[in-house]
Amino acid sequence: MFAFSLFSLLSLLAGHVNGHASFFHPSMYGFNVTAQTYAYDNRPVAPLTDYTFDQWWFHGHLDHPPNSGDLFELPAGKPATTEIACDKGATSFFASSPGGDVRQGNNPCPNSPLAAIHTTGFSDLTGCALAIAYKSDVTTVKPEDFVVFSVNQTCVWTRFTDFQVPADMPPCPPGGCHCAWFWIHSPDSGGEQNYMTGFKCNVTGSTSNVPLATPQLPRRCGADPANGVANATPGNCTYGAKSPFYWFQKEQNNMNEGTYSPPFYTDLYNFRDGAQNDIFQGSYDSIPPPSPNQTVIPQLNNSPGNTTGTPALPSSSSLTPSSSISPSVSPSSVSSSPMPGYVYPTPSPSGSSPPPSTVTSTVYITVVTDLPPNFTMNPSPASSSTSNSIPTPSGGPGYTNVAILNKRKPMPMKRMMSTASNLKHKRRQWGSRRFMSTDNTRM
Repeated sequence: MFAFSLFSLLSLLAGHVNGHASFFHPSMYGFNVTAQTYAYDNRPVAPLTDYTFDQWWFHGHLDHPPNSGDLFELPAGKPATTEIACDKGATSFFASSPGGDVRQGNNPCPNSPLAAIHTTGFSDLTGCALAIAYKSDVTTVKPEDFVVFSVNQTCVWTRFTDFQVPADMPPCPPGGCHCAWFWIHSPDSGGEQNYMTGFKCNVTGSTSNVPLATPQLPRRCGADPANGVANATPGNCTYGAKSPFYWFQKEQNNMNEGTYSPPFYTDLYNFRDGAQNDIFQGSYDSIPPPSPNQTVIPQLNNSPGNTTGTPALPSSSSLTPSSSISPSVSPSSVSSSPMPGYVYPTPSPSGSSPPPSTVTSTVYITVVTDLPPNFTMNPSPASSSTSNSIPTPSGGPGYTNVAILNKRKPMPMKRMMSTASNLKHKRRQWGSRRFMSTDNTRM
């Protein structure tokens, strides 16, 4: 706790630009709030810890609504590009920032160390989420109304951060919806801090009227080495629509994790990187009660809410312990990495599901264009390996998720940049490439 307190003190001494972060857009509540607006620092970037409900809910900015007509657009089935920064002056909206233009390319915290975004490095990122409530009147929005619809597991790392919007998002009511950006950072670099920025939003290009399901509390079910949990427990996950984390406040928390075990928007709580495609009514025929001993995993329907047919993490009608059969990886989600000892009848790239007896160690790479800093891809040639040639998508460069399978230990590479616009370092272009999977595949 001493280290946490010391970090907080140093962050305050470092100045307003050098610490914390927020989503910035004219649609947000508190867009023009400064350090002088309140008797305490209640800027959008100020962390929320041990606050009353009125203080942390919408960051206490309900009295500072956006102008009428200022809405953040959520294009169904496409990425919504946000700007996340330590100061409004570091964003495209610097004109109304007290400190003026301090932008530094895609850097969310110009002239600041990594501690400003509460991380020790790229591998220490813990993800951010966007949640939505289908209500236009903010006074009627309650914590239980928000449903997480998109996650970026490499947030906060770049100013421009993409959040993939599910293709089946229904239209908002007249006047729009209410959304919020949520972030809880790693305990390695700061105190027990929550971040919530509320804003007005509107779904565009909607082609579905299927409503969102009632959100349930996320459950800690992923591998958790920091707490001595080597493997994930898929049966203990929450599937379908999930609530955001409300944690470490004086009141109305929905998470009770301790100081050094904060909840994250990652696989740890079954939050896939990207669009949350299983949040709609009818996404599952049934969901068995989660528990550490549950062996039945709900099967995600192809529709509604799952236009790509990609199963949620992990997807199988049942899990069969096996010592001789290695699972396969879904072609579009690194977060759906398989667990040792289980068989997953996962769809192959062609859409067919191989029988469990033929499932072998396989790696599917959806896009292989841009790489984040400090990462390289080294395909391992092996005549006995399974391979797939995946062409670069039109309009690239870009990236989706990459996963690696090893017969003894599946190894997901889950923290990579989410889109080309998120890249702040040297870009590497990759055309159509052939990658192969063996026991020793390295990337």
